[in-house]
Amino acid sequence: VGSGAGLPNFMGMPGENLNGVFSANEFLTRFNLMKAYKEGVDTPIFKAKRAAIIGGGNVAMDAARCAKRVGMEEVYIVYRRSMNELPARAEEVEHAEEEGIIFKTLTNPVRVLGDENGYVCGMECVEMELGEPDESGRRRPIVKEGSNFVLDVDCMIMSIGTSPNPLIRHTTEGLEANKWGCLVTDEHGKTTREGVYAGGDAVTGAATVILAMGAGKEAAAAMDEYIQSK
Repeated sequence: VGSGAGLPNFMGMPGENLNGVFSANEFLTRFNLMKAYKEGVDTPIFKAKRAAIIGGGNVAMDAARCAKRVGMEEVYIVYRRSMNELPARAEEVEHAEEEGIIFKTLTNPVRVLGDENGYVCGMECVEMELGEPDESGRRRPIVKEGSNFVLDVDCMIMSIGTSPNPLIRHTTEGLEANKWGCLVTDEHGKTTREGVYAGGDAVTGAATVILAMGAGKEAAAAMDEYIQSK
C-alpha cells in the first residue's frame, strides 16, 4: 500500500464550506497543473482581492506566492506560533517576504464569515501567545482571551497538512492505523494484516519523495522474503 497522504486537513470551524475556501492541494493543483490562471480555461481560479493562507509550512508559502502572482492585492500567512517556529524552510520564508506576503503570526482563525450569497467576506481570528513546549518541543500556542478580531479577506486557503485517505483502512479488515490515520507497520513495512505491506506517506504522514522511495525498496525486499518463505 503506497496510497500517500493526499487528504487535506481542515480545522472543523464554522464557515469552512463557504465559497472562496480552498485546500492548498486544490488551489495549487488548479493553479499549476490545470493552468487556471489563464484566460478562457475550463477551470478558472477564484477571483479574490485578499487571501489568508492558514499554516506555516513550505506548501503554505507556495500557495501564498501563487495567490500573489495571480493578482490578489493582499496575501496573509496566518500562523498560530511565532516566526521562530515557522516550519517552512528559511529560503521559502525569505522569498515570500520579498514578494510582499504579510505574516500574521501568533494568530489563529476561529470562524469564516460569509455574505448573503455564501461567499467569504472575512475571517474571525484570535491572538495567541506561547506557553511551555509541547511534545514536539515547540512552545504551545495559547489563546489570548478576548482578543478576537476580524481579518478582511475574501479567500481562505487551508495549508495545515494532509492525511492518508481512510478508504483503504476502512474497507480492509486487519489494517491498524494510528491516531493520525497512518497505517501501522514494522521497520520493514509489514502491516498488521498478514501479507500486506505499506510505505511512504500512507505510513509516515506527508514527507518526502526520497523517503517514500526508500520505504518502497524496503517493503519490496521484505515482500520477496515473505514469498520465498512460503
